[in-house]
Amino acid sequence: MKSFLLAVFSIVFIGFASLAQNSCASHEYQQQIAKDPNSKSRLQQAESFINNHLQHKEYLSGTQGGGHGNGMSVIRIPVVIHVIYNNADQNISDQQVLSQIEVLNKEFRLKHADTSLIPTVFRSLAADCMLEFVVASVNPQGYATTGIVRKKTNASGFGMDDKIKFSSTGGDNAWDRDKYLNIWVGNLAAGVVAYSSPLGGPKETDGVVIRYNAFGLNGKAAQPYAKGRIAVHEIGHWLGLRHLWGDQYCGNDGVDDTPLQGGATRGCPSGIVKSCNNSIGGIMYNNYMDITNDDCMNMFTLGQRDKMLAAFANGGPRYALLSSTASTAIPLPEPLPIEPVAEKAIRVFPNPTASSITIDINSDQNLLGKVASIHNQLGQQVMQVLITKSTTSINLQSLRDGIYFLRIGGSKPYKLFKTSGNNNP
Repeated sequence: MKSFLLAVFSIVFIGFASLAQNSCASHEYQQQIAKDPNSKSRLQQAESFINNHLQHKEYLSGTQGGGHGNGMSVIRIPVVIHVIYNNADQNISDQQVLSQIEVLNKEFRLKHADTSLIPTVFRSLAADCMLEFVVASVNPQGYATTGIVRKKTNASGFGMDDKIKFSSTGGDNAWDRDKYLNIWVGNLAAGVVAYSSPLGGPKETDGVVIRYNAFGLNGKAAQPYAKGRIAVHEIGHWLGLRHLWGDQYCGNDGVDDTPLQGGATRGCPSGIVKSCNNSIGGIMYNNYMDITNDDCMNMFTLGQRDKMLAAFANGGPRYALLSSTASTAIPLPEPLPIEPVAEKAIRVFPNPTASSITIDINSDQNLLGKVASIHNQLGQQVMQVLITKSTTSINLQSLRDGIYFLRIGGSKPYKLFKTSGNNNP
């Protein structure tokens, strides 16, 4: 009889687990990554780091846990959103993207309108997580960006194989995870609404993936995911949180103040729902790390906050983000456009060169008396020479190897290549 009951339970749980894949696939994605021994080891190291800091209450330098963020500094995380679209419907608007950033800031700071809906029994546990999100102002090259990257793809949809994260497979390459939170938004395969990389996962695939109609508050966002809380849930995973049921029946999510529960909660329940012999208040189906509808999610606990902030402790998996200037840096000037001067008017040779170039203006008297200026890729002038005859030589030995641009008077820029040579210093 016992064997029969165990078999029935296994069938029920497996069926339940497959249902859970219809929204958040982060656990399945992590299992997929952990098949590689090296990746599994890095995941375990990240988890050990978090557990150690939770044990010693060392979340950030000079701060300690307890209370609603008391004594803690707000952490601002630069975000880049990669919008990958196959058709106009999937190419969501800037307004929809920015509405998601607004949601993240309200939900993680406990400033959203639904705080009044938090069940009374759990209100003392609701946490201001001291995390805010800002769209990036500079890209990895240092140039200005809106923080939104748009790329048309031939792919009709994406699964959990990370193809959406690489330009070579129809997606878009990640920006440096030590400076940005990468969020990819696109059309995901049936049954997958979103998934997140785990702490300690590969750098080139680090970030969150969300279906385009489960992102933000407006535009294409559709019920039951029309309040932007799928992204809140996935970023919880990105910062080390597990599902409340620990991804197994009555499992451990690694947080002390979340009640035990048997598995994922569906829809939008109310009242007290009991499970796993938990406390008088029942399960915390209103927690962001359950998978109820957006309308029912409204809180992280103090313990979940502490676990997320532990990722930013010195040497932790998200520590590098504390020094990112991706949302505050002054953008570099854009490089001059690469458009060569018409050859019939000017010739520049040799190009590439290791030492000097010769400018031949082809006896164009209009160019005599003009200044030939050379600029680097940042648009900064590094050299200039007055044109006084048909051919003029310019010594480039003092310049570093690289790409430069030559202008004569108001001419279009001419691209130069300075290379290494025996005559270089």
